[in-house]
Amino acid sequence: MNVEFMEALEQLQKEKGIDKDTLLEAIEAALISGYKRNFNSAPNVRVEIGRESGEVHVFARKTVVEEPNNPHLDISLDTALDMDPHYQLGDVVEIEVTPRDFGRIAAQTAKQVVTQKIREAERSIIYHKFVDRESDIVNGVVQRVDGRAAYVDVGETEAVLPLSEQMPTDRLKPGDRIKAYIARVERTSKGPQVVVSRTHPGLLKRLFELEVPEIYDGVVEIKSVAREAGYRSKIAVHSRNPEVDPIGACVGARGLRVQAVVNELSGEKIDIIKWSDDAQEWVGNSLSPAKVVNVQILEPNKVARAIVPDYQLSLAIGKEGQNARLAAKLTGWKIDIKSETQAAELGMFGRLTVDMEEEDVGTLSSDWLHEP
Repeated sequence: MNVEFMEALEQLQKEKGIDKDTLLEAIEAALISGYKRNFNSAPNVRVEIGRESGEVHVFARKTVVEEPNNPHLDISLDTALDMDPHYQLGDVVEIEVTPRDFGRIAAQTAKQVVTQKIREAERSIIYHKFVDRESDIVNGVVQRVDGRAAYVDVGETEAVLPLSEQMPTDRLKPGDRIKAYIARVERTSKGPQVVVSRTHPGLLKRLFELEVPEIYDGVVEIKSVAREAGYRSKIAVHSRNPEVDPIGACVGARGLRVQAVVNELSGEKIDIIKWSDDAQEWVGNSLSPAKVVNVQILEPNKVARAIVPDYQLSLAIGKEGQNARLAAKLTGWKIDIKSETQAAELGMFGRLTVDMEEEDVGTLSSDWLHEP
């Protein structure tokens, strides 16, 4: 190694952010192993690389004793005093033992260490870049697909989209451009592994942030999201500005904003719900697209009883209970849904506390996007 090598390390420090001294310490440690392996040496050696010249020196370290038992480990006091009259028993003497052809081994070892450190530094940069973006959205191109996952090129690395994180409606193939949610970033022996998701509720939230400037700017707030990926989602929104309609902002002119989200999610239906701090109104809105007649709130148990017209009961419950299930996830309330006839038979009308006005919709379903 020489001056040019040291200059190259300084350049690496500037370009890759790898500390020069850290690199040299790693090279010195590797050279100790190389020296022992090639020259059958005892373990007490030290390697030193000149920080300016790049010259490599190997020193054997021996302890000063009265009678040496092992010539590789010990040195007599008399011999040590001949070298330096200041040595005393118990001191450590360093004797240079640099082999003639050690430069070749040093150069080869240094190359391996530097290559490894560069790889580690690049992995660390990628890890920190993506770990800071956890819970964010990323664009990528599908590279390959197997029975367990799809592998997506996201620029600096390849992200993994497990089968369990793919939507049932996804039919991914190489070359497809997709958006995905960064679920987690893990350190592995092969470098950072970025795991992305297409089913996470956060993906829906991030897509609306991309499409709706009012959400990005903080004028409209997403209060909660409930999702059954690939089939139906509910998103509750609230406007901090009374002059801004949160549902209208999310829908956009001619439905373009919500349509862009629906298209990205392969036709997943989306109910946009107006959030309310009034529990009865909030629960009533959450059952969209069904119209709710009355709502009763039982605070201690966080149970809500919703009454809907007879012809709307199946719509309120949804296919296999999907609409009711999503409404419960969205609001955090357990919702018991009854038709008007059922409520009358059970004598519930007398105990209801709120009437939902027919014109007070407070919701919008993307079902209308699919209507002929």
